[in-house]
Amino acid sequence: MALSKEQIAQRIAKEVKDGYYVNLGIGIPTLVANFVRDDISVEFQSENGVLGMGPFPFEGEEDPDLINAGKQTITALPGASFFDSAMSFGMIRGQHVDLTILGAMEVSQNGDIANWKIPGKMVKGMGGAMDLVASAENIIVAMMHTNREGESKLLKECTLPLTGVNCVKKIVTNLAVLEIKDGKFHLLERAPGVSVEEIQKATEGNLIVNGEIKEMKF
Repeated sequence: MALSKEQIAQRIAKEVKDGYYVNLGIGIPTLVANFVRDDISVEFQSENGVLGMGPFPFEGEEDPDLINAGKQTITALPGASFFDSAMSFGMIRGQHVDLTILGAMEVSQNGDIANWKIPGKMVKGMGGAMDLVASAENIIVAMMHTNREGESKLLKECTLPLTGVNCVKKIVTNLAVLEIKDGKFHLLERAPGVSVEEIQKATEGNLIVNGEIKEMKF
């Protein structure tokens, strides 16, 4: 069966290593902080000026002055720091972030990402996404494999305005874990109960399947 948004975040949390500085984009990526192992030390950064984000607060314990870039209430771990946007983007542009986790509307087999605008619809602005994808060495995308009409969001070429070019390394969707390499999607893992054939049918871009594809473990 297809993964929930929480399960996508739980799988991505396995990619977070001890000592990493990690930027979490809005949407599914914000959930990753809830699933990181307790035995590793990770610093989560939010581009509005927070370093040391913790999990989401429990109901009734929210602090309206403590928010992430998506204006969601968050918690701060002991030793967390707060600073202005100039300092925050200095960290990002200076490549001091080890891993960036973003949502996306489309990703191409070349590693291009479109995640900020649908033509004809109101948009607040690109935010920090362009800086993040231009500066990060390691980008993981969290997204749904298809749109509401069942059309693939993993494409040969993106149709929406691009946020970044040739930058995405790995994608975790509700159906699969994929790596982008040599201009193709490479299938690494599949969601429990989801067949390789279902993933192939849901992927418009060139999909490489080598050997037996294991199911995700949580």
